[in-house]
Amino acid sequence: MDVPCLLAAAALRTPLETTLSGPDGDMSYGELDRLSSGTARRMAEKGLEPGHRVALVMDWSVEAIVVLLAVMRAGAVACPVSTRLPQASAVERIRRLNASLMVSDRAFAGATPPKDLIERGPALPPKRSADAPATILFTSGSSGAARPALHTYENHYFSALGAQANMPLAFGDRWLLSLPLWHAGGLAILFRCLLGGAAAVLPDPADSLAESARKATHASMVSTQLRRLLRERGPDPVWPEKALLLGGGPVSPVLIDEAVRRGIPVRTSYGLTETASQVTATPAGAGRDALRTSGLPLAWRELRIDAEGQIRVRGRTLFAGYVEGARLARPFDEEGWFATGDLGRLDAAGRLVVRGRRDHMMVSGGENILPEEIEAALAGAEGVERVAVVDVPDEEYGQRPVAFVETADGNLDAARLRAAAEATLPRFMTPDAFYPWPSDLAASGLKPDRRQLRRRAEALRGGCRDSPAPPRAS
Repeated sequence: MDVPCLLAAAALRTPLETTLSGPDGDMSYGELDRLSSGTARRMAEKGLEPGHRVALVMDWSVEAIVVLLAVMRAGAVACPVSTRLPQASAVERIRRLNASLMVSDRAFAGATPPKDLIERGPALPPKRSADAPATILFTSGSSGAARPALHTYENHYFSALGAQANMPLAFGDRWLLSLPLWHAGGLAILFRCLLGGAAAVLPDPADSLAESARKATHASMVSTQLRRLLRERGPDPVWPEKALLLGGGPVSPVLIDEAVRRGIPVRTSYGLTETASQVTATPAGAGRDALRTSGLPLAWRELRIDAEGQIRVRGRTLFAGYVEGARLARPFDEEGWFATGDLGRLDAAGRLVVRGRRDHMMVSGGENILPEEIEAALAGAEGVERVAVVDVPDEEYGQRPVAFVETADGNLDAARLRAAAEATLPRFMTPDAFYPWPSDLAASGLKPDRRQLRRRAEALRGGCRDSPAPPRAS
């Protein structure tokens, strides 16, 4: 089975329609098609063959998109690597990929600059085998070592098809590329735009988030970005006119209520790297009750909750497996289900409610505590920008939660935050301590590195608390 080349198909339909829009101007589908074809030929001249892996260490830009699409058009495997990683960590990931070529817009030993590859050329054959390897994306690694997940052309194609059925895109629509291309959510934006004939909008570094959002009809954001958007002042509206897709972690009900009150066309979703982004999402016009969930499974995906409360998924978007040296680890059961490691439940309407990560759970005095449930409660407190809760050892209770909090004004009011937690949570879930967000810790992705935060918390704690640990709930 073949899947169509989405770029080639759109270029044939409307070659003059805008596909990329950025600070340096617009690019048409026809031009992007010619550039990706010419660049693919140039790579082949340098020895790149189908199946070879290409490490891409580039910020999201027009050049990065051209090179990424050219790699796949050449039949090779595109492997975006985060530019937010310390150089030593990035080099280690590149080593694990066993890449035949590295393309980077920064100083990396052995890297080829994109300007040495990008050139125009006639179109190449517009179809690829559905099960051919297309990309390798690293998982977030927020709790453990990041793992390289291999996706096929089929995975990305059907991910875009299912998203299109729920949230149709068309020529003239513009989706803000607010997530990086090394993130499954960022890459999914590109494929959705190519399928629907929409334009991907690259944000101008000089613009605020609100200024960038005003240039788009659609956007994908995590809750921290939405919170910042709500705080920005300027001409109304300061958000995309058609849809703002929320994902990447728990979203506070308070934040949802504020977005609805302000008239933001917000939608909630659940996805993961292993499924090439979205698994579930809410439709247009969803009410507040629905928006407090992650919605229903999209087309080409299946989802169930197992006996332990863990979310399991399968379908045409599910990745081929994890790359482990020369082998491919396929962590699926006999029926093809993948255990996500996330805990959740289905409401009466069949919509998914995500509780948190199974491997984040702590046991305190015999009570199970999910950090994400505490984070959602604290995220609703006024002035809170982002929050992460981790566990620290405790002689009496085994483990206790502590919270790192970033506020809009930089001031941390532990008493107010404790009151916000106690207003909605059982007392045993109230964090023992509240610490300022550590700005010096590495930020390699959109999710906090809980291992680093846990180490910092243990160092800060020093055997004492803000207040006595609460008794075990009866």
